Amino acid sequence: MRVAEAPAWLALGEDALPGGGDWLTPAERQRAAGLRFRKRHDEFLLRRLVAKHAVATVLGRPPVPATLAAIEVGNAPGGAPLVRVDGVPLGADLSLTDRAGWAVCAIGPGIGCDLELVEPRTPGFVQDFLTAAEQRWVTSRPAGDARDAAANLVWSAKEAALKVLRVGLRRDTRDVEVEVGDPGPDGWGPLSVRESLGRRFPGWWRRSGRFLLTVAGTTAGPPPVLLTGTDRLATASPRHSWAGRPLR
Repeated sequence: MRVAEAPAWLALGEDALPGGGDWLTPAERQRAAGLRFRKRHDEFLLRRLVAKHAVATVLGRPPVPATLAAIEVGNAPGGAPLVRVDGVPLGADLSLTDRAGWAVCAIGPGIGCDLELVEPRTPGFVQDFLTAAEQRWVTSRPAGDARDAAANLVWSAKEAALKVLRVGLRRDTRDVEVEVGDPGPDGWGPLSVRESLGRRFPGWWRRSGRFLLTVAGTTAGPPPVLLTGTDRLATASPRHSWAGRPLR
C-alpha cells in the first residue's frame, strides 16, 4: 500500500480520546490493558489515535471507529512505528511524539518528529546534552522565553534526527549537531542536523503557542503540510492529567 510522499502532520490532544475501545485492534486493547500507570496508558492511546487519524486522512478514509480499528500501530524491533492497514504494511514512514497531553504524527520518507514544551532548562542540561556550538547559540539568546525556546528547539531537533537514525536516546545527543534558521511567513523555519559521521538530516521546526515541533528526514523537501483543520497546538494548553491519579 502506497501513500503520498509529501511530508504531512497532525496533532491531537487528550480530549479527542474516545470513551470506548472499539477503535483499537485486539492487540492494541490487550497492550493498553496491561499498562498499569495512567501516564503510559494515556500516552499509548493518544499516540495510536493520532497515527490512525493521520493514516485514515492520507488514505481518504473517514476516521470512524471501524476505519480506525482496521489500522494497527505496532513497533518495529528498533522501536519505530510499524503500521498495517487491513493487515497490509502501510508502505510509508511514520513518526510519533507526545508531550503534555498532546501527540503529533508525521508521515513522510525517512521521517522523524519531536514535540517539546517551551520551558526552562538548567545550565547543567545545556552543558551535558548540547555541543559547544549549540551551547554558544543558546546562551547568546536573551534570558527568559527566547533562551528557553532555543534550548528546547535544539533538544527537540536532536530527538527528531535520532528517530530518523532509529536509535533514539540510546545514542549520545552530542553526536549530532543542530543548526536552525528563522521561521518564514508560514511559521516553519529550516533546520539541519549533522551527524558526527558527516551525514546531514534536513528538516523544519515551528513554534505553536507553548509547543515546539521539529521534523527531520533523510532528504530535503518542503515544510510538512497540516493534514486537516487548523494548527491545534497554537492554542493548546499543556496537560498533565495523570498527575492526580498516577495508577489506573
